[in-house]
Amino acid sequence: MVDRQVESESRKLLGRLSAVMAEGGAGQARLDRIVGLIASSMKTEVCSIYLFRDAETLELCATEGLKAESVHQTRMRLGEGLVGRTARTRQVVNTADAPAEPGFRYMPETGEERYSSFCGVPIQRLGEPLGVLVVQSKAAREFTPDEVYALEVVAMVLAEMTELGAFIDTGAALSARHQQAVMFKGTSGQEGAAEGHVWLHDPRVVVTNPIADDPAIELERLRQAVDKLRVTVDEMLSGATTANADQVQVLETYRMFANSRSWMRRMEEDIESGLSAEAAVEKEQSLARSRMNRSGDHYMRERLSDLDDLSNRLLRILTGQGRDTGAEMPDDPVLVARNIGPGELLEYGKKLRGIVLEEGSVGSHAAIVARAWAIPLVIHARNITQEALNGDVILVDGDQGVAHLRPEETVKTAFRDKIAMQARALERYASIRDLKATALCGSTISLHMNAGLMADLPSLKGSGAEGVGLFRTELQFLIRNKMPKRAELSALYARVMDAADGKRVAFRTLDIGSDKVLSYMKPNDEPNPAMGWRAVRVGLDKPGVLRMQLQALIRAANGRPLSVMFPFITLPAEFYAAREEFEKAMARERILGHALPETIEVGAMLETPSLAYAPDCFYHEVDFLSVGGNDLKQFFFAADRENERVRRRYDTLDVSFLSFLDHILSRAKAAGTPISFCGEDAGRPMEALCLAALGFPMLSMRPASVGPVKHLIRHCNLKALRGVIEEARAEGAASVRPAVTKWLTSQGWLM
Repeated sequence: MVDRQVESESRKLLGRLSAVMAEGGAGQARLDRIVGLIASSMKTEVCSIYLFRDAETLELCATEGLKAESVHQTRMRLGEGLVGRTARTRQVVNTADAPAEPGFRYMPETGEERYSSFCGVPIQRLGEPLGVLVVQSKAAREFTPDEVYALEVVAMVLAEMTELGAFIDTGAALSARHQQAVMFKGTSGQEGAAEGHVWLHDPRVVVTNPIADDPAIELERLRQAVDKLRVTVDEMLSGATTANADQVQVLETYRMFANSRSWMRRMEEDIESGLSAEAAVEKEQSLARSRMNRSGDHYMRERLSDLDDLSNRLLRILTGQGRDTGAEMPDDPVLVARNIGPGELLEYGKKLRGIVLEEGSVGSHAAIVARAWAIPLVIHARNITQEALNGDVILVDGDQGVAHLRPEETVKTAFRDKIAMQARALERYASIRDLKATALCGSTISLHMNAGLMADLPSLKGSGAEGVGLFRTELQFLIRNKMPKRAELSALYARVMDAADGKRVAFRTLDIGSDKVLSYMKPNDEPNPAMGWRAVRVGLDKPGVLRMQLQALIRAANGRPLSVMFPFITLPAEFYAAREEFEKAMARERILGHALPETIEVGAMLETPSLAYAPDCFYHEVDFLSVGGNDLKQFFFAADRENERVRRRYDTLDVSFLSFLDHILSRAKAAGTPISFCGEDAGRPMEALCLAALGFPMLSMRPASVGPVKHLIRHCNLKALRGVIEEARAEGAASVRPAVTKWLTSQGWLM
């Protein structure tokens, strides 16, 4: 518990801070008065405030006790000295013997004496580091927990004041926030380039009154808001279905936190120390986010994330700032969010110009939808939700995985040139839309598109694709909060076939598990879900769901040709068992008198090396094979495609992988089994060209890739390229990419 006397002193200090803020004046003058105020209140010889001038550099912005001329001249890197250590770890550094601490840095330019005592407190807002508050004294002593607590309260107010622009002045460290150009380097989730204006999925809550005038009033406001929050959580919990175990678990965690006495007690103590109710909630939220950023424990991160979400709900109750702020969505919205589910994303529709997420993954539901709609997507854009404001100009470079927020004019100009070049290329591709992908050597490659939503199907005609090589049926399960009915699925699949207008559609049965988890299915915690209970394994263990989906597909065909393929087949026995379920579904439909498909193709996705070495009889009995390049590559190289540290190390054009694909092609050819390649690499022109030269007669890709791939194939000689690949292999090259790049350059078609 915090000492009541300290609470009283803390309130006095915050009261004096409030008075300083009310005096007005430039930001530097305010900071100068504040450090003097804190030094006298804490009875220390030195008080200094360091703020970030850029992401890696701290700058001394105000001091009491050090040389005045060192202000804005003394700088240190993140992690350098005790100040840098405080900023990097976002934890208090409190020591009675500072010079003896590891990493201590003496700064002679400040004229500092050998101060023994040092206490550095991070200035942070919602986990975002803004600077460091430091007090020092000659006497060798550690600052008491109550003194440290008082400094943390002051640091919280300084963070809010910084956010509100109270310290704006000349120089980078005191420049206005949310006005400078910022580049966010993330990861490409979907290629493409777009310019637009920010639309925040969760608008930031702004705390305008961090200091309380009357703690009693603030305590009552907090208690009323928490009571309202508890009622809301209880109502949500009572409305949740027991089948939705994952949702119930999250809401149970919400209720646990909402009724947590320790959480409530800490916020009450913060208010007693002089903070407003909003600032008290945000102070605890900042600490939770800081712990979340440091925690390597997945379970702990999830729980802290739940607390973070609950804090946001409480802040919205206190401030009245809901998601609907009254702001009007711009005509060219770029969605910015920490993360987003497929259902929420679908509500926005195709009006989005681009998407930028702090989290997400290349295989996430949002990425799947973005690819289907050809919307540029950048993931892992860390802290963008804390920096972006509704209406900010933003450029999304999905090719490079970069977002430019409030860009300089030179960046805008270069980016617009890139968009113009892409637009001209699209015009060029439109002219060959109805032509075959026939290479100069006479070989014709069948180009198909991937889909998963009804909204994708208009792209079939516009892209120039000859059919749908992969229709992801799981998206209709993922965007719902309960299992869809057979009649609903049958109607949907029928509309898909109608939209295809006689062109082939290969329906992949439910591929869930790994990174695709149904909210209404009991979560299955696995150490390695990508290699766990997923796809056809789930279907065979839950035959009722698989059978229901197969019946829906048969009814949707209604006498038309039907192509079905089972995902993640690792052993022939799995394919035979799944095909038997299909035959049972056919038998039942026959008994019920329903129209059966005119023709039937039952295929398998080859996504694991094991199936490449299946007995010959499997290759003869399967109707067709689709090589799932994304999964096959990750298992071949033992490199998780969701792990940025390893996934980019391994090249599709690696000789060992191409030799493996050669083996698969030769087996399919010997058995006379149709085969295709499906995945991200099928949509990358250089990779697609090499796959075609290798012998794949059919490639399936996102709709936007059909034009570029077709254009390149039509201008190249695949037999000549095959010779280039063979020559590189013979010379012992690790990858054929350099040789192919050189050849394309000589042909004038370097990508």
